Amino acid sequence: MKNKNYEYYKTTEISNLKEMITIKAQEMPDKTAFVYPCETGEMKKTYLDFLNDVNAFGAWMYSKKIKDKHVAIIGENSYEWLVAFLASVCGGNVAVAIDKALPEDEAASLAKIGEVDVAFVSNTYFEKTGKKVSKKSFNLKDFDDILFEGRKIISEGKADEFLNYEIDNEKTAAILFTSGTSGISKGVELTNHNIAYEIVHTSMLFEPHGGVLAVLPFHHALGLVVGIFMVVNYGQPVYINKSLKFVKKNMEDFGPQTMFLVPMFVEFFHRQIWGEIAKKGATKAFKGLMKSTDLMLKAGVDVRKKTYGSIQKVFGGNLEYIICGGAALDPMYVKEFRSWGIEILNGYGATECSPCTAVNRPFFKKDGSVGHLVPGIEVKTTDEGELAFRGELVMKGYYKNQEATDDALKDGWYHTGDLGYVDEDDFIFLTGRKKNLIILSNGENISPEELEQNIARDEAVQEVLVYDEGGKIVAEIFPVEEHFGDATYFEKLKNKVNKGRPLYKQITRVKLRETEFIKNASMKIVRYKNVPQ
Repeated sequence: MKNKNYEYYKTTEISNLKEMITIKAQEMPDKTAFVYPCETGEMKKTYLDFLNDVNAFGAWMYSKKIKDKHVAIIGENSYEWLVAFLASVCGGNVAVAIDKALPEDEAASLAKIGEVDVAFVSNTYFEKTGKKVSKKSFNLKDFDDILFEGRKIISEGKADEFLNYEIDNEKTAAILFTSGTSGISKGVELTNHNIAYEIVHTSMLFEPHGGVLAVLPFHHALGLVVGIFMVVNYGQPVYINKSLKFVKKNMEDFGPQTMFLVPMFVEFFHRQIWGEIAKKGATKAFKGLMKSTDLMLKAGVDVRKKTYGSIQKVFGGNLEYIICGGAALDPMYVKEFRSWGIEILNGYGATECSPCTAVNRPFFKKDGSVGHLVPGIEVKTTDEGELAFRGELVMKGYYKNQEATDDALKDGWYHTGDLGYVDEDDFIFLTGRKKNLIILSNGENISPEELEQNIARDEAVQEVLVYDEGGKIVAEIFPVEEHFGDATYFEKLKNKVNKGRPLYKQITRVKLRETEFIKNASMKIVRYKNVPQ
């Protein structure tokens, strides 16, 4: 199919999350909803199982007087995490998702911001974090016991209050915290209506036709709303990855058709693939092969599956799409993965927008863009070149932080802080981050992201940050291990990147480091913690 505009996909209309899981249980009760590893191998849950488990958990919560409360959920990705979250939301509680990896004091700080009353914490983090976030904490290792009690309550006819609870779609359903690349995290209030609108309208741009491996953390909006809830609304099975160390095995076992990732994963897989090719001394020959198969593809002959079967096997053999969001991705990765038969569809958004506002489509995409605007919402660029969005997926505000809310929301427009533009086909392109701009003494403005992208393309670079230090542009690089301390190599790289650039846009100095940069939950480098102030 040619790359051109085409009709939106048809999706199941929902107004809230309770309606979503109820409809799926009615339409496809016996279809697999979730698969996840357990002590005995693999556990499978159907859509009817999922609804019944949410209802049992919710009935138990009501029996413990957990009503109209702020409920924290903390732990690694798990089926139990999802049931606790949805049971909270479906009973009118506010689900507060907190990053499991935070030091206990930081987790407690977020719980205080979110006014947490009760917490459900996985066994791994219960002793360390459980009592810090709430005096009333429950261990998710007791999940089966909770379900047993909840089912008993339902069978005795004592769960009507929970089962018949009517969702107020405009009431806050969840508080998700911003990733905080340039400041303190804020609690984003999302309603059932925000989340349902996001699920329905973003699904019009893309739909999977097979299983999805859930890798991104559930406490993050991309991992939860897009990577889980949207897939549930599609009616496709989700394989839950509990730890990044098992990603390779999970891909081999499950063979996903689609994965939702952030750029860090794409860059890692790309580096691993080329590393294996280099070990065989086949880099030059392989690049020649890619040119040949690319030309054949343009002529309408697709031999990628047969030619690059060894690469596709790494991902389980069935991977067709990677939806990538959370940060900018160099178009080079998109083109090379396409050569291997895997299409990367760049997306864009923010927690404040539930989170997705744009995504490239399978047959209508533009390399270098972060996607086509989600149907039904508006976008504009301000006089300063900042992107702003308005629509029903935009948050209520930051929880009990009116100053920050007023700064971000103006006349219903959410101001992203990202610089960019929208083309005539409603594709969005980013040019930088407003707060990251380097303003030199001569008045010139530089987006460090442009330089970072060019440096990051080099195979010796794992991570890079570009910033101003005393009026000079500095590139701080975390190299691959074999290039640690190799100042000569990176001096040559600096000269290569500077070539042809105006003097004011040239890198003056390279710093090398031997540790990774500090990152947030969506694996973006936290600039304010890494750049000298």
